[in-house]
Amino acid sequence: MTRIRRGYIARRRRTKIRLFASSFGGARSRLTRTIIQQKIRSLVSSHRDRDRKKRDFRRLWITRINAVIRENRVSYSYSRLMHNLYKRQLLLNRKILAQIAILNSNCLYMISNEILK
Repeated sequence: MTRIRRGYIARRRRTKIRLFASSFGGARSRLTRTIIQQKIRSLVSSHRDRDRKKRDFRRLWITRINAVIRENRVSYSYSRLMHNLYKRQLLLNRKILAQIAILNSNCLYMISNEILK
């Protein structure tokens, strides 16, 4: 039997996969099967953690607002402040409120006083 020369398509596919995994360590950057498994796992993790990042930032903002509120005795609690904001229809999201709380806590104090009036 004569020898069959394979094409370059499979090699091109594998090198493309290897470029994705070039930063991985050990066998995860060298062995094709392991690279494919690791690629699937990393894409799943990145997809999951994009949602988790939003959740974590929201928790951080709430914690920061609550800490400044309790420290300065601005209001009784975070939940009451947010309730009063919605009642007065002041549309300030948690990200902005957290930045105000960190950079200028007096401004947050003024906002809460306006709400309570």
